[in-house]
Amino acid sequence: MSIRIIARLIARPDAIDALRAECLAMLEPTRKEAGCVRYELLANIANPAEFTFVEEWADQAAIDAHMATAHLKGLVANTQALLAEPLDVRLYTLA
Repeated sequence: MSIRIIARLIARPDAIDALRAECLAMLEPTRKEAGCVRYELLANIANPAEFTFVEEWADQAAIDAHMATAHLKGLVANTQALLAEPLDVRLYTLA
């Protein structure tokens, strides 16, 4: 059964464009990963500082491999100073 991830990031007011750029850079390399079924970045219409990744992975092994990639480690390292609050990551399966 696939696993869905919702990851929400909220930028500091002075870091919206920088966070958007970091997030957009994740799309292409992540979509090429084995086990990546879906990987989208959403921007909140009501709050331009809020970005949400909507992800679907084939299994936990695919998520584990994703967590070990250089591009994800780079995102985490590069965005810590850009966030207004801690990254919110939640994992789901279909009910």
